[in-house]
Amino acid sequence: MTLELIKGQKYSITKDNPRLTQLIIGLGWQAAGAGIEIDSSAVLLTEAQRVSSAADLIFYGHPAAGDQSVALLSPEQRISTGTADQAQIAVRLDQIPAEYERIAFVLTIHEAVKRQQSFSSLDGAYLRIMSAADGTELLRYPLGNGYSVETAIVAGELYRYRSEWKFSAVGSGYAGGLPALCHSYGIPADTAQALVQTARPEAPPRKSPFVLPELRPRPKQRPADLLPPASPPGSPENSGERLLKNRGETVRLQSGPGAAEEIVINLNWVQTESSSWFGRKGIDLDLGCLFELSNGLKGAVQALGESFGSLNRPPYILLDGDDRTGSIATGENLRINSHYLSEIKRIVIFALIYEGVANWSQAGAVVTISQQGGPEIKVQLDEHNNDKGMCAIAMLHSQPDGSFSVERLVEYFSGHEELDQRYHWNLRWEAGSK
Repeated sequence: MTLELIKGQKYSITKDNPRLTQLIIGLGWQAAGAGIEIDSSAVLLTEAQRVSSAADLIFYGHPAAGDQSVALLSPEQRISTGTADQAQIAVRLDQIPAEYERIAFVLTIHEAVKRQQSFSSLDGAYLRIMSAADGTELLRYPLGNGYSVETAIVAGELYRYRSEWKFSAVGSGYAGGLPALCHSYGIPADTAQALVQTARPEAPPRKSPFVLPELRPRPKQRPADLLPPASPPGSPENSGERLLKNRGETVRLQSGPGAAEEIVINLNWVQTESSSWFGRKGIDLDLGCLFELSNGLKGAVQALGESFGSLNRPPYILLDGDDRTGSIATGENLRINSHYLSEIKRIVIFALIYEGVANWSQAGAVVTISQQGGPEIKVQLDEHNNDKGMCAIAMLHSQPDGSFSVERLVEYFSGHEELDQRYHWNLRWEAGSK
């Protein structure tokens, strides 16, 4: 029986089968939106989470590593196991050079910026791992439909852990497409742009050296299977803007039959140049929240501890990506499923300086709360306390009439426990990492 993972879970591929060295990574989806061209890539990363050269990006313009340890499979090479993958990537674990710690598997939209496209209509996306020896499916990771402005998704990563190879279900979305992703992994912007402009080769990718089981071409996707793209937040349907200037100032969110399916909370900040770990620019500013449901369940959604939440099950709040580089122009997003607002009692939105000097006065951070068809609500972090690394930005609170109010907070704390005590959440906190 196939093991199915959820976002944030990790699983050892080789612990119980150390002789397993040849894998096939299958990537697929049911629909992605009319006219959207999705590319699949693999990125070889060193311990510093960066490439050693641009040749570590395996994509349509460079379909195999020089030693053939990682290779995109041509359609006629793909394993047919009843699932028609849109892409398959062959990985030979015993041939991966020791300098590489992990391999990231990525989905990007071709010319996304030029065509103004995103993964907002991505449906049924998944990553699965199979044994290349017999095509047995070892695990499957459904990515879900929780994406909006993203044009690149790190679906998952294979990584070394002592003598094992493990898989991490990442599912983090980023804006900026393949160029931004390349830049985050240490490929210079001009090189990344040149790679993206590489014409798709007419010939199929180089053949893998693997001896593969039954190989059949995948069926072509029928146009009827494609869905029209959803309108992203910030589209012309949004009307107006409301700035909450003073602490305690509130505004009501739209509710009732005309309300949008999602509430999107975006954190953005000024991104300044630096040469820190993982290619970050300036501080690593994280968006998160504390939540309390109507049934009394309490918790946090944040990148720290990989508590990314969920849209379709409690807490009905999802952090759709951790901007670990600081280079993604759209920052980070929390998304709330409006269909379950009656299940949510209150939410405190916060920002945390995970890494870097606590200098809020230079971050220029702003949170935007958006509903399609309603005004954008903005809270600027224009009051500063550079001695503390955490800021409670806004409180979303259910009202007796079933609506939700947004209240400006902008209050600074030394950490999670102090913020927790201030707003009476009464959770138990432990040191975490991401």
